[in-house]
Amino acid sequence: MIYGDRKTGIIVAGATGRQGEYHIGLMNEYARQIGGRGVVAGVTPKKGGQTVHGVPVYNTVKEALKEQDATASVIFVPGTAAADSIMESADAGLELVVAITEHVPVHDTMKAIAYAEMKGCSVIGPNCPGLLSPGEVKMGIMPSGLVSRGHVGVISRSGTLTYEVVDELTRAGIGQSTVVGIGGDPVIGQTFADVLERFAEDPETKAVVLIGEVGGNLEAEGARNTDVPLVAYIAGVSAPPDKRMGHAGAIVEGGESDAKSKIAKLKKMGIPVASRPSEIPDLVRDLFRCHC
Repeated sequence: MIYGDRKTGIIVAGATGRQGEYHIGLMNEYARQIGGRGVVAGVTPKKGGQTVHGVPVYNTVKEALKEQDATASVIFVPGTAAADSIMESADAGLELVVAITEHVPVHDTMKAIAYAEMKGCSVIGPNCPGLLSPGEVKMGIMPSGLVSRGHVGVISRSGTLTYEVVDELTRAGIGQSTVVGIGGDPVIGQTFADVLERFAEDPETKAVVLIGEVGGNLEAEGARNTDVPLVAYIAGVSAPPDKRMGHAGAIVEGGESDAKSKIAKLKKMGIPVASRPSEIPDLVRDLFRCHC
């Protein structure tokens, strides 16, 4: 439990929108299953006094915190409003913001993350599926039916690949401690290095799977600065150079951020790299045998 547990109170920004309303229902359904608190408040300007799935809605985060105990927010507001929503949560004193919103302007993201850091607030995302600690807390849109409790952390830039890898692990009898989708935008809050730092301090986590993709060098930066046993998978081996592939941050430039270069760097560090997601469970088992 590196970002929260079943006692964590969550505020949802954009609570009365279609996505916010839908995922409040799913997050609280999971919270009920595990005996957690889940979403305790929603926030939508000018909609204060309403309820969503029995959750009270307030006009601002500060108003919500006057009546509800919460330390984290999950953001479903439109891209043009996401930066203000992140900064509002940070300004109100929340410890964590999980920004699900996509299409956030890069300059807005930079400003919001810098402000949040100044306030001591961590940001996951934007353009991410959030996080899920099996049996403890769900913040975001990850399907809870795929996970199982265990000792393997997962950090990913890709939402759908996260689900595929977690499903492979669960089917193989390998449970997860926490699954974190950090997002695929060019600028994000928590990086591989940031999440690995938390996993290194987590007694529940014995190994971590890194799921990366073309573009940037966040995977190698994270792997270089941790002692946590790692397994990696890098998507986009066949991606053509100078073409954006899905995520805004997934673009190969200068021959350094393509998948083959990333795989070579990770292997040079002694990190086993899967050529397909189905290979990951066996590599994790090998890792446990080597470190037992």
